[in-house]
Amino acid sequence: MRMNRDGSIISPHYGEIAAIALDPVEKKPLYHFLPGTKTLSIAESGCNFSCDFCQNWELSQRYQKGKKVKAEEIVSYAKENGIPSISYTYTEPLVWQDYMSAVAEKAKENGIRNVMVSNGSFSGKALMRLLPLIDAYNIDLKGDEQFYKRVVHGSSYAVRNAMKEIVKYGSHIEITTLVIEQMHTCGMISDLARFLDDAGISVWHLTRYFPSYRMKNALPTSEEYLGRIYSAIRESFSIPYIYRGNSVFSDETFCPSCHSAIRRSMLSSACPYCGRHIYGIFQK
Repeated sequence: MRMNRDGSIISPHYGEIAAIALDPVEKKPLYHFLPGTKTLSIAESGCNFSCDFCQNWELSQRYQKGKKVKAEEIVSYAKENGIPSISYTYTEPLVWQDYMSAVAEKAKENGIRNVMVSNGSFSGKALMRLLPLIDAYNIDLKGDEQFYKRVVHGSSYAVRNAMKEIVKYGSHIEITTLVIEQMHTCGMISDLARFLDDAGISVWHLTRYFPSYRMKNALPTSEEYLGRIYSAIRESFSIPYIYRGNSVFSDETFCPSCHSAIRRSMLSSACPYCGRHIYGIFQK
């Protein structure tokens, strides 16, 4: 996705869309950002991590030839079809942030919101450049530092710093952890919960793992294990909204005050039962 040509770094596949779809915004997953709406999802190829368990490796770990699409065409389609947000997703948008920024700037000009689904490995400069453009983030917190080194082939330090800076800036943020039963112990998940709690994160998606890429022989995470992790975290930490993904369990929102279950279609800035403020950005 980057090439040195005559001493200059260029993007040889700039604007070459490898995947495009109209998704429910909950699929990102974002449960507290414009729930019930659609988002226009786009991706170029590429990633700067090489996770052994990658769920989208066909797009992220090898080049997929796509179709060149101008930034204004993406925004025009969203505007003409009443789509309230554009999501940069499926692969790692930091790898193609030049194109993402071009689309995001035009989206902002047209009243369309921008969503970034990312591994969170921002450089300091990239984060400062993108914070004014992106309205909502879903960022992976994949494990502890040893997990990153051993399985992700990267580091968690930039990821954790980015999460704290996004919270400080005031942008909407939700976190996802893909729970691998053979690798994520209760102790590791508790350590992640402690960090997220201290960082001021309000929404955490704990998602069941299914075998993929270099870990096709691993076992899928059981519903029982995910349920046990979920219960332990809810009892021990004050992260107000925790969800189970890829699961048969209910993904309703529970009010942190009165503990009433709130259907996604009823989510707004206040609990319909007790009036408690609900974290998120909702349609008026």
